[in-house]
Amino acid sequence: MELFEILCGISTVIIVLYYFLTSTYDFWTSHGVRGPKPIIGFGNFKDVILNKTFLGDFIKNIYDAYKNEPMIGIFTAKTPVLILRDPNLIKDVLIKDFSHFANRGRTIFEKIEPLSQHLAALELKRWRPLRIKLSPVFTSGKLKEMFSLISECADNLIQYMEKIASKNEPVECRDLTAKYTTDVIGSCAFGIETNALSNENSEFRRMGRKIFAPTWKSMLRNKLRDFFPWFYQMLGYVLPQTEVDKFFIRVVVETMDYREKNNIIRNDFIDTLRELKKHPEKMANIEITESLLASQAFVFFLAGFETSSTTISNALYELALNPNIQDKLRNEINEYHVKYNGDLTYDIIKKMDYLDKVFKETLRKYPPATVLSRESMSSYTFDGTEVTIPEKQKLWIPIYAIHLDPDIYPKPDVFDPERFNEEAIQSRHPMTYLPFGDGPRNCIGIMKII
Repeated sequence: MELFEILCGISTVIIVLYYFLTSTYDFWTSHGVRGPKPIIGFGNFKDVILNKTFLGDFIKNIYDAYKNEPMIGIFTAKTPVLILRDPNLIKDVLIKDFSHFANRGRTIFEKIEPLSQHLAALELKRWRPLRIKLSPVFTSGKLKEMFSLISECADNLIQYMEKIASKNEPVECRDLTAKYTTDVIGSCAFGIETNALSNENSEFRRMGRKIFAPTWKSMLRNKLRDFFPWFYQMLGYVLPQTEVDKFFIRVVVETMDYREKNNIIRNDFIDTLRELKKHPEKMANIEITESLLASQAFVFFLAGFETSSTTISNALYELALNPNIQDKLRNEINEYHVKYNGDLTYDIIKKMDYLDKVFKETLRKYPPATVLSRESMSSYTFDGTEVTIPEKQKLWIPIYAIHLDPDIYPKPDVFDPERFNEEAIQSRHPMTYLPFGDGPRNCIGIMKII
């Protein structure tokens, strides 16, 4: 009798667990949205969770498999996620009906990840006033003011490259460009000489490496955060702050305090954060904490050095593979260099049309973000469909898959800057090129290239 009761108990637990893990799997079928069949416990993300495939390739495979569908329903573990394929629906979400999708849908873990309270992740209440206050830092006018600092870092880069070239050894361009962009961000945003090019033990460069180092601990944390947020939230009470968190909070707080005590004004990013700290009443009852301020500096550093260095190194890679494009770009740069006696200012560089095309094609083929996430703030029916989604529904816009769609960009694996001549741009839907997103919540850094 005891054995029978034990078996009944085990069976009950299995049935309850099975129901819990599969309780949402009829969601997309009931909403009339097609998509791949989920696997119990994993949803559609088994290979991603087990690190067998890159997220971008996984989404692209689904995107390609449902070529004639305007949207696709998938599951991360048991959470329904909607992938949008139709450019018109994407435009509705990002621009036309932005008020319904103002949140990115990212969970912020203030206790376990104090630097997660940054502009890219914050909910609407805190995002809007912060965006307004930080936007002036990213205007072309500000970039012109910083150009001499950027140029100085470029001079240091030239000296460094001459030094390493004399060794006649292979050069790791990804690391080279990361050192350069770390120095640029350190100088322009923090007013700090990070010395990443001249000092192999630069603390800023070490932290930059640490953020992206694929250790088993970091990968486990990322998987728990992305796929099991409820469990990750619980760990916040036992897991200590990371070295990166402590470093950036300390650097930002100490830099602001030093400038305050010594009456130093540079009108840069740190000074903007100082103003927020001194006048919290202007932030619509938002609590201005040290971690909130440090989070903005952290994401500025992260996005500024990593996405820029990756794009530069990818551009160098494609130029090496395509000497004809390299020659054409070099000729344009030399032409302007001679025309303006070597004085390449911000405005002159902006006139380099082919340089602009090369970097736009680089961002097309290697977009910094694989997907763009949004979350519905209310029930919403997509225009021209009978599909209605509930409040807090997660949506993904598959940037990587769109940029490599042969129906949009013929021979997408071919690096062709002429895809961005005026005629070609006008022939495409504007929502088919989204390296910076679009709409009110696009990447604030887009101001740097406009």
